[in-house]
Amino acid sequence: MTVPFIPFAEGEALLDWLDLTDALDAGHRLPKARIDDIFLYRDPDTLLNRAAWIDGMGLAVKSATVFPGNPGRGKPMVNGAVTLFDNDTGELEALVDFHLVTKWKTAGDSLCAARKLARPDSREILIVGAGTVGRSLRQAYGAAFPQARFTVWNRTRANAEKMAAEFPGMAVADDLETAVRAADIITSATMSTEPLLRGDWLQPGQHIDVIGAYRPDMREVDDTALTRTRVFVDSFDTTVGHIGEIRIPLEQGVITRDDLVADYYVPEQFCRTSDDEITLFKNGGGAHLDLMTSRYILNAWRNR
Repeated sequence: MTVPFIPFAEGEALLDWLDLTDALDAGHRLPKARIDDIFLYRDPDTLLNRAAWIDGMGLAVKSATVFPGNPGRGKPMVNGAVTLFDNDTGELEALVDFHLVTKWKTAGDSLCAARKLARPDSREILIVGAGTVGRSLRQAYGAAFPQARFTVWNRTRANAEKMAAEFPGMAVADDLETAVRAADIITSATMSTEPLLRGDWLQPGQHIDVIGAYRPDMREVDDTALTRTRVFVDSFDTTVGHIGEIRIPLEQGVITRDDLVADYYVPEQFCRTSDDEITLFKNGGGAHLDLMTSRYILNAWRNR
């Protein structure tokens, strides 16, 4: 049997954001994933391998090369692929484009949480950060909240204007505090190490989705935001001890482990309980989500 390689454009044409969130829900009903990361370095270059194994779904290894000098050569800085292996035999089933998996995993993770935690009648959605992930979030949230009005804020207004031009009807915010106060959903994907979003700005009934902080020294929300909200994560195993957004306030005693309400493996608790409460979701994006997303992509490819 020929092992397929699923490229970005051809693969993406087959995908649906709501179907993906349903696939993520199904993946979390299987036995808990086993995951591990391996880093290799050759300064300034990096090879990252993220592996996940879910009984009943199979195995995946997501390999990424990060070569900072590549843009100077006219080549992408980040490259890679996901290898998928059969659950029963361990045989290679597919190679999937790295960027396709990363895009749909990242935005799909946030959308999966928002479908459970945001008010269904949310109409004002603020995207903080006008990068590649911000654009993916506009696509994903637009699928679940088709009547919503979207606004983007970015440190450099010109970049926000460029993004808004790609999505008719999207507004550009000048003042972040004003935009946060007016939004029903705030989704943030920045590289900030200092909190951008202040808890004093939050309003009853909002849903906050934070994505950008992935290192131990990174944060997008302040302590007040964490103490004023009900906090959820996609996986306790990949966020609590690894990501600054959760790790730093835990170590400083701002919040306790009991303040983290649930992850996806506790579906009966992963929900909004009133229209007035403020929910906050930390998107950690572990390797198990790469496996679930890759399996969804392969199934769509086979059924095309």
